[in-house]
Amino acid sequence: MNGVGTGPNGVTRRGFIGAVAVGMTGVGMGVEVGAEGRGRMHAAPTLRQSVCRWPFSDIPDDKFYPMVKRLGFGAVDLLTEREWPLAAEQGLVCSMGTPTDRRDFIRTGLNDRANHPLVVGELERAIPAARKAGVPNVIAMVGNRQGRNDDAGLEACVEGLDRVKALAEEEGVTICLEMLNSRVDHKDFMGDRTSFGLKLMYAVNSPRVRLLFDVYHMQIMEGDVIRTIRDHGHWIGHYHTAGNPGRNELDQTQELNYAGIARAIADSGFTGWLAHEFVPTRSPEEGLREARVMCGGG
Repeated sequence: MNGVGTGPNGVTRRGFIGAVAVGMTGVGMGVEVGAEGRGRMHAAPTLRQSVCRWPFSDIPDDKFYPMVKRLGFGAVDLLTEREWPLAAEQGLVCSMGTPTDRRDFIRTGLNDRANHPLVVGELERAIPAARKAGVPNVIAMVGNRQGRNDDAGLEACVEGLDRVKALAEEEGVTICLEMLNSRVDHKDFMGDRTSFGLKLMYAVNSPRVRLLFDVYHMQIMEGDVIRTIRDHGHWIGHYHTAGNPGRNELDQTQELNYAGIARAIADSGFTGWLAHEFVPTRSPEEGLREARVMCGGG
């Protein structure tokens, strides 16, 4: 081979390589190429971005909240009610409130009717408090299977949410059900696929009950992230990010294309919050700055 050979359509290898190089440059510049081969520039996605508190728990409050503000984020995610004022003092929103600090919050959820007095009670208390504090969302969990089948668990979740959805609608606060992976991080968790979450959304059918789509968790369980966002984004009220594998920074060491994912989220018309939930392996400030830019934060 001399590097010049001619293909079946009369295109030289050198010409083909040159065309590919131009196309790759176009992608880097944010150019879309249409059927006629004409490129057009498009703006970077604009998403409201937040930072989850727990992965950065080693940073004291008096350092963490000012850092988030300084980096240009508008909110902090997964705060309990006692922490909401810490965000407000820095002019930050709590983008997702946690109704309790129970250690078994994830595994003890709505999929068991025996848990409803506890779980529904927590939501009934947290939702009015969230409205008063300007917290737009409150998280809830499906819970672990513990021998229950998915149909029975789904039915129990619907019953529990039906008890509290009217309050959420009245207060204007959205209950977000997070889907988690059961393969790596949360063994036995029932709400581990988007399909389960969608069945729950269809059954409850409330504008104030939505999914929390964690890109990291759903990449592990099912992949096809952008297609899911395009097809079902209207049921998603909140997003979490982290790199996979490892749940670390959104950098070149992981397999997810967060620039493309952010574009899909923005194109879906999403107006809520995208919160970064990665565990830092290097400078937290550096990782957060990179994540914000990658997801359209400028």
